[in-house]
Amino acid sequence: MKKILLVLSVLSAPFFLSQKTKNVKPETKKNTNTNVATDVKPSLSLTKEEIELYNGKFLKFIAALKVSDRKAMDELLSEKAKKMVTDVVYQKLATDIKTNKTFQIIKASYKPLIDGSSLPMIQYKYSDDKAAEPKEVITAVFETDGKIMGIKPYKMMK
Repeated sequence: MKKILLVLSVLSAPFFLSQKTKNVKPETKKNTNTNVATDVKPSLSLTKEEIELYNGKFLKFIAALKVSDRKAMDELLSEKAKKMVTDVVYQKLATDIKTNKTFQIIKASYKPLIDGSSLPMIQYKYSDDKAAEPKEVITAVFETDGKIMGIKPYKMMK
């Protein structure tokens, strides 16, 4: 008899402890955080003018990287990027990016950041890569004024 009561109490406990809710409406969260950037674009793509500005800065950077002009590259970088970039980073970029090839834009949008803001981003592939999914992609992230925040080349793994 004790075993039957124990089994019944174990099986009925979730039934008695469950909660029923009625008329639940989802709350709309109001943005009260003033630290979040307010200049976030509602659209997911960049305008033609923005793409031309950022693409021009990227191509100037690649031309400076090709001839190893450190001063010209530093002028195109944002202040945050200048603090972190060393000669080793420039050398690594020079070996990873094929500067003698031409680039083709495959995606121009905004990159969301951890703090909730977003920055303009353009992804490139080499124009001689005709595959549906490019083998190598170069992602460039910019500040809104056109300064380069970062460039990341990577190879697609299959």
